[in-house]
Order: sequence, then C-alpha cells, then structure tokens
Amino acid sequence: MTNNAVFNNENHPLYMMINNTYVDPASVSPPEGDASTSGRLYMVTTSTLAVSSGQNQLIQITNPNLSDRNLYISRISGGVSAAATLNLYSGGTVSGGTTPTPFNCYFGSALTSIASARTTAGSVTSTPTLFMSSPLAAGMFTIEFTGGIIVPPNRSITLSVGPGAISAGSNISWWEH
Repeated sequence: MTNNAVFNNENHPLYMMINNTYVDPASVSPPEGDASTSGRLYMVTTSTLAVSSGQNQLIQITNPNLSDRNLYISRISGGVSAAATLNLYSGGTVSGGTTPTPFNCYFGSALTSIASARTTAGSVTSTPTLFMSSPLAAGMFTIEFTGGIIVPPNRSITLSVGPGAISAGSNISWWEH
C-alpha cells in the first residue's frame, strides 16, 4: 500500500500529517499525557474567592534555587464573575496568603513537586516583568501553553486576575523535567 492520497500535495499540509495508518500507525498526544503518566504533572488552584475592589487574585509558582528541574507551564485556566484582566509576570513578590501543596495529577502518586506555591489577594510587588496581559470577559478562560513557558531554577511565574470587586477562581498546571 503506497503513502499517496488523491488530495495530498505540498500545498495542503493538513493532509500530510498521517496518511497511511495501515503501514505506520500513530497516535498523537500532547506532552502533558506523558508527564501525567510519569507522575510529573502538577496543579495549583485558588478555588473561587471574592476579591475586593482594587485587589487582584494571585498565584505564584516558584522553582527553588539549585533545583535540578525546569517547570514547563501547561495551562492557565479559571473563571471570573465580571470583566477583569489576566496578567502573567516573571518574578515579583507575593506576600501573605496561603501556601498550598501542588496537587499531583496522577491520583495516588507519591511523587511531590519541587515547586512552592502561594495564593492570595493583593498586588504583585518588587520588580516583576509583565510578559502577557489579556482582557477577560465574565465567564471561564483557558490559555494553553503546552510547555511553551519554562520556569528555570531560582525563578517564578505569577498569575494575576483583577483588579476589582469580583469572584474568581484560577489554576496553573505544569510538569517538571
């Protein structure tokens, strides 16, 4: 059986991914699938919290100094009750709040994340570098990075949703390698 399709040519790359599943079967999955199977996919959530006027909902994930792994950001998701802005920062300081334990997405796995997390309502201080800003309408949001953002040792990523009198819930998932 040849690997030729009637409508396959260089002008239509969509048809060129997998043409001949009889001779060369394949299944395609994102890297999160392998990370989860290996017990290395983690998540932190704020659950749904009320944020007062002028404040932001914050999640910060920090890769500790001298870590032997990078954090590959998989997805940021959540929801807001009213229009807000989602900002992503490299670095910055997040004070107070809680320090949730990152959840391993392989249920029952004994592996733990090297990252530390902090969630609170407030503002990012010191000198963070804003690298992404997106307006949000009321409702759910999801931003897929599929490992496109890498947090090396001694660095952090901070998610800010707000400001305003809103209810919001946010999640960050990542894998470690």
